[in-house]
Amino acid sequence: MDRRPTIIDVARHSGVSKSTVSLVLQNSPTVKKETREQVRASMAAIGYVYNRAAATLRSATTGLVGLVINDLRNPFFAEFATSVQEALSERGFAAVVANTDESIETQEQVIGAMIEHGVAGIIVSPAYGEGDGGFDAIARAGIPTMQVLRRVDERDDQFPFASPDYHEGSRCAAAHLIEGGAKRIAFAGGLAETSVTARRMQGYLEVLEEAGLPSTVLTGQSTRAFGQELAAKLDADIDAVICFNDLVALGLLSGCHQMGRPVGKDGLRIVGFDDIEECAHAWPPLTSIRCDIANFGTEIATALLRWIEDGSAPKPEWLSPVSLTPRTSSAT
Repeated sequence: MDRRPTIIDVARHSGVSKSTVSLVLQNSPTVKKETREQVRASMAAIGYVYNRAAATLRSATTGLVGLVINDLRNPFFAEFATSVQEALSERGFAAVVANTDESIETQEQVIGAMIEHGVAGIIVSPAYGEGDGGFDAIARAGIPTMQVLRRVDERDDQFPFASPDYHEGSRCAAAHLIEGGAKRIAFAGGLAETSVTARRMQGYLEVLEEAGLPSTVLTGQSTRAFGQELAAKLDADIDAVICFNDLVALGLLSGCHQMGRPVGKDGLRIVGFDDIEECAHAWPPLTSIRCDIANFGTEIATALLRWIEDGSAPKPEWLSPVSLTPRTSSAT
């Protein structure tokens, strides 16, 4: 070889990834003994010499944090990403932001690229789908990583989970509607058999059972289109709806307007979830569960940086408080 061997040359010679070679150089205990010996044998065979001083300098100045979001088109996730990015910038870190568009394959690809580029940590709001979604690669690389808003990997010791308290949010919404006299309350939106839908629905089911009222669950895509179409399908005796998120609720408002069905007092009462900015400007203004997503994003960034800089890992699960913001759509 006419030039000085690189870490990439070692990876090719030993048949492992660049990330695995890096872990061997860092004496990471996550690498199997056989793999470690294989990599070191390749280093000797091609004459690779590890420049530890240069590597230390690189790690100290990279300052990159991966931010992987399942749907940046949704204002809720966009606000979260913005708050994380701003909090990281204040501490001298830069966010590498990727939108997976709910694709598990895209998620695996962008996470792999982030690992290769040496990010110091990763925050991921994961997509749903088959496969590990890149979490196994993160585990092998030993990179501090938090999963937020959705939990898809149960290894909370390695990938701590944080989200607003969805369970308490749906309890608040259901109690609010019952106090206003609602008797037939439906829960609308959210993909069936996903953890985030279960969490957002659990409190609703509990409160209705405690009140002796029947439940009606109408799962579906968490979009305006689903909410708008739902307006024409609701049974006439449904007098209130708790929506999986504000997009479904805003769509339902639009659908009711098209049908001439009143909303709020003397009509269908609607509660959204997340309290995005548009809720206050819709007509009628939309009652919603406020998650204070901007502050949540700041706290997530702070927790990850503490892990990166001090080695203080977040606790396995953390739930931030929520509250009900009442508006005209659920007025009595």
